Amino acid sequence: MEIAGVVRIPERVDPPDTELLWGEPVSPEQLNAAERGYARCGPAERLLWERLSVFEGAFGRDAVREVCASGTLPAESVQEVLDRLAPLALLPVDDLFDGEDGAPRYWMPQPMRAVGARRLTARGDRWAVVLHHRRWCVKLARRAADWWHSGRQTDARDLALRELPDLVAAMDPTTAPISPRAEAESAVEIAVSLWFLWVACGRIAEGRTRLRHALSLHPGPLPARALWLAAYLELESGRPDDADPLLVQAWSAAVREGDDRCLALLAHLRGSTALFRGRTREAAAEFREALSQMDDRAEFGPSRELCWVALSLCLSRTDPEAAQEALDRAALDPGPRRAWAGRDLWADAWAHHARAELLAWDGERERAAEHARRALRAHLSMGTVVGASCAAELLAQMRVMVGRTTSAAHLLGAADLLRASVFDEAYRPAAYCSSTRVRSEAILRDRLGAKELLKAYEEGARVGLFDLASEM
Repeated sequence: MEIAGVVRIPERVDPPDTELLWGEPVSPEQLNAAERGYARCGPAERLLWERLSVFEGAFGRDAVREVCASGTLPAESVQEVLDRLAPLALLPVDDLFDGEDGAPRYWMPQPMRAVGARRLTARGDRWAVVLHHRRWCVKLARRAADWWHSGRQTDARDLALRELPDLVAAMDPTTAPISPRAEAESAVEIAVSLWFLWVACGRIAEGRTRLRHALSLHPGPLPARALWLAAYLELESGRPDDADPLLVQAWSAAVREGDDRCLALLAHLRGSTALFRGRTREAAAEFREALSQMDDRAEFGPSRELCWVALSLCLSRTDPEAAQEALDRAALDPGPRRAWAGRDLWADAWAHHARAELLAWDGERERAAEHARRALRAHLSMGTVVGASCAAELLAQMRVMVGRTTSAAHLLGAADLLRASVFDEAYRPAAYCSSTRVRSEAILRDRLGAKELLKAYEEGARVGLFDLASEM
């Protein structure tokens, strides 16, 4: 399958110019200093120096052993060699995302990496080490996905973000040895394993670009889960019409592969697409179908809990009793609670949104506003732009209902800025959520006037949604 709009890439790409790594040229003086440092090293230190040049970001000791060890540099000696090399060629990293064991992490400065990459290529070992690096990245992405589905969602996100420079390199088949097509499958696997980072943690545009690029070079039938993710990212980008054909292809692929989990996730995604378009009855039927197919294991994609919450959102404005029942099922469903060591923070955020809708229906405005605030903070904490924007607009509606018009306008202006910072002009908000925005804007325009409303929007955008949420 050819993904529309993806530029075809040449079959073979030479290694990058080692003097232009990381975007900025390395000066001759810096290269000379790095060469002098390299010359002072022994054979083992030089070998490790060269192999460390394949890392795009910071790295820990386990990564060094896995990527750099070989017959000439045994794994049991890597630690000792690394300790000798670190003062000469590496910088310790005070990482934002600390490793579990608190072990030190290092970063190789640009001049040192340029020297190492040049020597590694001259030695003829570059492609072998690059392949080791890519296999390590595949395992890393799988580990992050396992953490997400075992309830360690914050740890999973932090791990993926900490290692993202190297994961990004491994998701680009054009830098692979021999041919881009030879590594397209592993590039797709990494992108699919990181589905939660793209969808649940708000990096939608990045995930869409990287997955489409990897799929454009895939040599065989496209995997069902990759097509599911491609469709999901189109929907989250505000392009439901582009998601539709991918949904059809993903269903055919899932049937061909016998992937029952993917078939259930496709029912959930069809429900999400229908809800996006405001077709709540159709969406509810799809979510029920997804729940009937999902087993207790949450080993890939959204959980049963999130599916129950989505069903509640469908019903919240038409059948509040059924919506509340679905929310109760989300909390009591044995699947995620039995199998997970932690909580589904993503589902929890949307559950707060659904509770806010139901409480507003019952006239409990203060409690509704509190749940809308919790939804907003949770989505911002996870990085979910779509969820945070929807929660901000729902909270703005609560503010309008109690006469806090300026606060409501601030929220709407900040939500607009957040969306604009992530999505392009083609982004189309969901019909389900846009009705809330339309009602709020009509009241605000009537009470504040067009000029004051614009001023309040601009002030909210200057403050930003993160600061507004922290002040509440």
